[in-house]
Amino acid sequence: MARRSRIPAVVGEALRRFRGRPRHGVELDVASAFLGTEYGGYEILPELIKPDSVVYSVGIGEDVSFDLGLIERFGCTVHGFDPTPRSLSWVASQNLPEQFVIHPYGLAEFDGVARFAPPENPAYVSHSVLAAHPGERIELPVKRLGTVMRELRHDRLDVLKLDIEGAEYAVLDDLLAGGLLPRQLLVEFHHGLGGVALSTTEAALDRLKAVGYRVFDARITGREFSLVRE
Repeated sequence: MARRSRIPAVVGEALRRFRGRPRHGVELDVASAFLGTEYGGYEILPELIKPDSVVYSVGIGEDVSFDLGLIERFGCTVHGFDPTPRSLSWVASQNLPEQFVIHPYGLAEFDGVARFAPPENPAYVSHSVLAAHPGERIELPVKRLGTVMRELRHDRLDVLKLDIEGAEYAVLDDLLAGGLLPRQLLVEFHHGLGGVALSTTEAALDRLKAVGYRVFDARITGREFSLVRE
């Protein structure tokens, strides 16, 4: 995988910071592919995905275009995770392929029950565990990544997608502490929402970089990042 020049990267970091985005940009020049809708899609490295790849898609909402794209293109099984009643109800109403396996719980840094706040806009579906989110909370089941992998009898993780409304920071810390390092990591960060500072996202990306992850796609929003562990 080719690395990008450090000199323009330094300039890019300053520009991104000036625009209110994380300073981290694309580090690898690789052949990637975008799967899914503009809202729910992510960039992936197709050369690293096979029919027997282990894929976890955490945070389903009401958009499974990315998951269906993986199944259609590679024939792999995708394990989807979401504890929110509206998302599970929507999923139940869809005609989804058998390779899309739904698990009715979320991901956290502990096993048990987490308190989720509903979206401020009732037209939206995503709930959040961030303390600053208003609204009457509901309790929903969550599990650690290590627990999930043991229960599903997976000894590796080829792709992990995290779109979990602010819970990604604690989950990533738990992932790193346990040495559970998926080859491809696709994350939507939520700085600027629920009291999360931009520096919190930058610190998370720094910790990922320290264990060998490199960014191969960063959306212009400054929130969605695709990383691969070299």
